[in-house]
Amino acid sequence: MATFNVPTRATVSENNQTIFDNLEKGLGFVPNIYATLALNETALPDYLAFQGRKTTLKAKEKEVVNLVVSQVNECAYCLAAHTAMGKMNGYTDEQIIEIRRGEVNFDPKVAALATFTKETTVNRGKPSAQATDALLAAGYTQANVVDILMLIGDKIVTNFLHGVTQVPVDFPAAAPLEEAVPA
Repeated sequence: MATFNVPTRATVSENNQTIFDNLEKGLGFVPNIYATLALNETALPDYLAFQGRKTTLKAKEKEVVNLVVSQVNECAYCLAAHTAMGKMNGYTDEQIIEIRRGEVNFDPKVAALATFTKETTVNRGKPSAQATDALLAAGYTQANVVDILMLIGDKIVTNFLHGVTQVPVDFPAAAPLEEAVPA
């Protein structure tokens, strides 16, 4: 398999160097997955604009989607990053495991979101009518559904990028699940 080296500030374009500087200021480092997007002149700014778009979802809801999609796609990088983000947004370790499984017991609204996200991802955009109806019955709107789908797409990009490149994970590793989420 080809080896993908994580670009450094010195090896990326001037535009991407500016983005690296901003990431360094905001996050304290440039995550390897973002640096890898900079292998392409426009991918990093395009991805950050897509990821940073206005959304109807709250930060905690976004982390549910990020965790479920990353678990379905078995992305060690994104599971590590979003486990850390999930904790920063107030989820416990136990809640994060439930979310990753797509089997949430601690909150019915989060459960509906996790189930819809898991079914949508596993079934390639075709969740069951029951999962969609339950999501809407839980209080999500059709506008929220569009944002959930946008976020699923966002996460698939980085899941696949890590799957191909296998760049080193620079977040604490996420605990493994006792059983794998079916693909």
